Amino acid sequence: MNSFAATSTLVAATPSRAAVRKAPAEPGSRTRIFGFAVIVLSSLALACATASECHSVFYPPSLRYGMVLWTWWGFIGTTLWLGGFRHPKIVRLSPTAIGVHVILGCALGLAHLLLLGSLGFIDVNWRAHATGYQVWMNLMTINRFGIEILIYGFVLGIIGITHFQMRAQRDAMKSLELQKQLSEAQLRALQMQLEPHFLFNTLNAITTLVELGRQQQAVEMLEHLNAILKSTLRRTTPEKVRLSEELEVVENYLAIEQVRFADRLRIELKVEPSALDSLVPCFLLQPIVENAIRHGIAHCESDGLVEATARRDGDLLRLEVRDSGAGRNGHPKPGNGIGLKNTRERLAHFYQDSYAMKAQPLAHGGFEVAIAIPYERY
Repeated sequence: MNSFAATSTLVAATPSRAAVRKAPAEPGSRTRIFGFAVIVLSSLALACATASECHSVFYPPSLRYGMVLWTWWGFIGTTLWLGGFRHPKIVRLSPTAIGVHVILGCALGLAHLLLLGSLGFIDVNWRAHATGYQVWMNLMTINRFGIEILIYGFVLGIIGITHFQMRAQRDAMKSLELQKQLSEAQLRALQMQLEPHFLFNTLNAITTLVELGRQQQAVEMLEHLNAILKSTLRRTTPEKVRLSEELEVVENYLAIEQVRFADRLRIELKVEPSALDSLVPCFLLQPIVENAIRHGIAHCESDGLVEATARRDGDLLRLEVRDSGAGRNGHPKPGNGIGLKNTRERLAHFYQDSYAMKAQPLAHGGFEVAIAIPYERY
């Protein structure tokens, strides 16, 4: 019986844990408090600026006028800001909402002008200068009324745009999270498809050995199967593992097949030491090696060779599996079958367009699968 020819010693790696994902959260109290603080500070700053422009910040009538002028809009802005979280329709600029806001803006502008006009009653001598009606209507001009409508529209627009951007950001985060969850669910489905397939084939081989009375060899198979299952059960899919850990699974699988085929199977593992710490998708090589044996070596009347190589090529990790099996007629077409199709789909999940995979018959007979993926160090 031939032994493995490997260029390096493989050491099992501790499996990494999948990162804990958190769904995008709704805006919390910090966001609301921050917006509230911005509105309050802006109102105070504008009130002081108005008082300074009228006379002086330290002149009570000017400061009083500035405070009434801008705290009114600060209160309205705060109401729209906080109300937009509980009732988003308030700040959405739909045709119906715009119509409601036009009416509301006119009513609030009128009330604000009347409030500002009432400041004239603070002067104890107001009767000497004007009638009560004149005091109330002092600021009631078309230009001032128009300014009130513009200010309301400006406040509503700023708050509406801010809420829209926050909603768009939340929706984008939720969409990305959903896409990620769907993608990972697909990968889990592929993994669940692959491992039972391997397990079924191995248990079937063990059953055959028992029926042939080769109990000792069946026990050896079970020991290697036990090592593989322990390794796979420790993993949390989907994930990447060190190449050394992946090759440990391949070695145990090849040991199982070595028992089955005895001298008919020769195996060579050639791994550059610099490639051992690279990351690869878990359970990447085993199905390819399994295909090489099932569709190649199993059809050979004489002995056959399965050769697996791994090497680093700059920023790429190159993995190759070749067999000297039945040649062109002994293999399914590239991409067919669970093993190759599954491998392509999982590579596409992890690397999108940054990988290359070729599966083709060799000119001198046999079959080759070559994979190139970005080199990622553990």
